[in-house]
Amino acid sequence: MSEHSADPSRIPARGFGYLGHEVRRQATFPRDEVEAALANYHATADRAAETGDWNAWADLFTDDAIYVEHQYGVLRGNAAIREWICGVMAEGANPEMIFPVERSITMINNDVIGIYVPNAFPDPEDPAGDPYQFIAFTILHYAGDGRFCYEEDIYNVDEAKRIFGGYMKARSRAKEAAGA
Repeated sequence: MSEHSADPSRIPARGFGYLGHEVRRQATFPRDEVEAALANYHATADRAAETGDWNAWADLFTDDAIYVEHQYGVLRGNAAIREWICGVMAEGANPEMIFPVERSITMINNDVIGIYVPNAFPDPEDPAGDPYQFIAFTILHYAGDGRFCYEEDIYNVDEAKRIFGGYMKARSRAKEAAGA
């Protein structure tokens, strides 16, 4: 996994804590509106993963949004989220990372959404094989108008690095076998 923007000033010295209360709207939203926004969130991430352009995904966050990413730290505001995601997903093998929604589990309670989702890299040696993947649990707060004001990704950073390392070795072997 990339070290892009792994700014130590973004990592809380005493550990991460829940920050959603700073931006949560405390409003009631129709469930179909939240479900539609979540479907768009997933579809936009899929398009971004395919094209490498994460700007539309960043647009899904409000100007005051908080994004807590346990490897990279706390990002405050849409501009910081955009700069980080566009940078980190453009580096190394990250453009090949996918987030297969069909294998995720979603829970919705009004504006709070929980998603158990694989972060996966396709097997470069066997495209039909099992992917290299680690699981993340994502908490989102819906803010209305199809946008989100909070995201927190919780996962085992050591596991993510181990999986990424295995994937990169398989990628090298696949390139060698192809004569690249």
